Amino acid sequence: MKVILNADLATLGEEGDVKDVAKGYARNYLFPRGIALPYTPQTVKLFEARRGEIEARKSVKRQDAMGLKERLETLELSISMPAGANGKLYGAVTPQTVSDELAKQGFDVDRRKIDLAAVSIKTVGKYRAVVRLYETSKAEIQITVVGQEIKTESPRASSRPVRRRRDEGFGGEAAAPEPAPVDAVSPEASLEPAVSQPAEPAAEAAEA
Repeated sequence: MKVILNADLATLGEEGDVKDVAKGYARNYLFPRGIALPYTPQTVKLFEARRGEIEARKSVKRQDAMGLKERLETLELSISMPAGANGKLYGAVTPQTVSDELAKQGFDVDRRKIDLAAVSIKTVGKYRAVVRLYETSKAEIQITVVGQEIKTESPRASSRPVRRRRDEGFGGEAAAPEPAPVDAVSPEASLEPAVSQPAEPAAEAAEA
């Protein structure tokens, strides 16, 4: 069905534009929100009376677009992305990436208005993107994609203390410690008091 837009809608058009849309879209979305009105002789007259007001707003938009174009075209946008040694990105630079970087610089640009040379950028280097502004106005921005080195941690040395190896016996097991020397006297003898033996009588003198 035919409708007249009562407000700007990025995906459809501007205030005062006449568009053909699906009936369900008009009745369930556009009309309840006041974004559009049915195209009738009455609404046509209403918008004709507002034509001067609508054109004045469009003129302001054109001027704003020209100022934004100048600012964007003097901007050198640098985007840092994780990349390998061969310059291939681990991710990709998309219109959403560019929109996010522009927001950091103070520019509010919808990602749907950003056109890259390819669907996405997957290697480091210099590129250009086109930003569609208002009506036929466009801006070209310079983009430099810089590879970001990914730091890898070197394997840590074992925190366990190094133990001094003991002499190993057969089978890789530690040899048993040598027994302490044992006195010749038996344990029983050590418990009993020593008994003195009587001295043998001295040998008689040899007979004469």
